[in-house]
Amino acid sequence: MTSLFTQEVHLSKRHEEIVSQRLMLLQKMKNKFGDQSTERASLQATETMLSLETRYWASVEEHVPKWEQFLLGKALYPIGAESQSEAPFVQSEAKS
Repeated sequence: MTSLFTQEVHLSKRHEEIVSQRLMLLQKMKNKFGDQSTERASLQATETMLSLETRYWASVEEHVPKWEQFLLGKALYPIGAESQSEAPFVQSEAKS
């Protein structure tokens, strides 16, 4: 009977060790998955930023000729500019 009790205690301790190892492994897996998710989100943010930056510079290149003529005083305020209400003031300043 003592032998069965000793065996029971031994198995109980072994069970606790196994459960503890399992919890540690699960925590490691969770951390690794979290790191991968963070890395994936970071890569996606970088891709989005690069895409926006590319679109911005394409827009700048598209509008440079219109603004260049205006800034050199050879043309009126470019039509389609963001703030049309400022156009007369800017045009009069450019001609002065």
